[in-house]
Amino acid sequence: MTPNDLPPQIDTPAAWVGRDLAARPKDWLYQLTPDDVADLEQAARHFLSLDRDVGEITAEDFPLSQFADHLSALRDKLLSGVGVEVLRGLPIETYDQKMAATVFCGIGAHLGSARSQNADGHILGHVRDVGRDPNDPTARIYQTAARQSFHTDSADVVGLLCLRDAKEGGDSLLVSAETIFNRMRATRPDLLALLFDPIATDRRGEVPEGMEPYMTIPPFSWHADKLTVFYQRQYIDSAQRFEGAMRLTPAHVEALDMFDALANDPELHITMRLQPGDMQFVYNHAMLHDRTGFIDWPDPDKRRHLFRLWLSLPGDRVLPPVFAQRYGDLTVGARGGIITTHTRPHAPLD
Repeated sequence: MTPNDLPPQIDTPAAWVGRDLAARPKDWLYQLTPDDVADLEQAARHFLSLDRDVGEITAEDFPLSQFADHLSALRDKLLSGVGVEVLRGLPIETYDQKMAATVFCGIGAHLGSARSQNADGHILGHVRDVGRDPNDPTARIYQTAARQSFHTDSADVVGLLCLRDAKEGGDSLLVSAETIFNRMRATRPDLLALLFDPIATDRRGEVPEGMEPYMTIPPFSWHADKLTVFYQRQYIDSAQRFEGAMRLTPAHVEALDMFDALANDPELHITMRLQPGDMQFVYNHAMLHDRTGFIDWPDPDKRRHLFRLWLSLPGDRVLPPVFAQRYGDLTVGARGGIITTHTRPHAPLD
């Protein structure tokens, strides 16, 4: 890619500026009604009566009435709208862990298909500090209390359900990749072009059979008239430890630094504090997410804990072939996740 080959400026609903989006909560925040909650709870009770693993839930097993229409609209918002929605008002304090997981995974089943989030085949992820060192190249950052950096995950959509929040910090941040692209295109097209290079990203020890311990998916890809982002700066930096990885030039580092500076610009990103019971769904191909560092409660029963889903959505965009390094099968509606020869999909509840 050269500066002359760059795609044109992008003008879609997902090319938002955080400060503007924050002022329009009706675009991304939905308050569940009592009827919505009753609908979700009756669907969950039906599934629980089947006595099956939550990881096996399907839309048919989680029958909804009026709330199914909202979830259909939510899928459209993720794929072709602003790309994010928070569902607020789930009475999580009245649920046990299995009920909460059933409601969350049931919603996910109506949006798409759940994907494995690690080499152990976990369909339902647990985001909490388990004491891992964020500087350990085999650690996943979500297993620590450290500040993350703006990044994407390995799925079409990332969903979070907040069970308990931290004593301090742990805010959720989102930024539009299309806005970052537009700003760089307007001011430093020379650096932007470098972000279409096959920059290496560390797999952090979760290596499918026959694959390298790193991927060469560019931070930006232009395919089928869509801009797709793939980014995790810590893992880009740690991939430089591998002999076969493309060496980052000073210009590459400058381009990555500019990307990070734009993502961290308070004007461009939106900050939200997820409350217990909040469910956040984010379209992974058009935006990046982040989390501030946090201080947890000393009582283990009060510590910050979120459920996470990775979803593949029907009707989604076609991904560039290079994404097969991460997704394996690129079939729309059945792609993404971390699959190894030892993966057995299931949903651990604790």
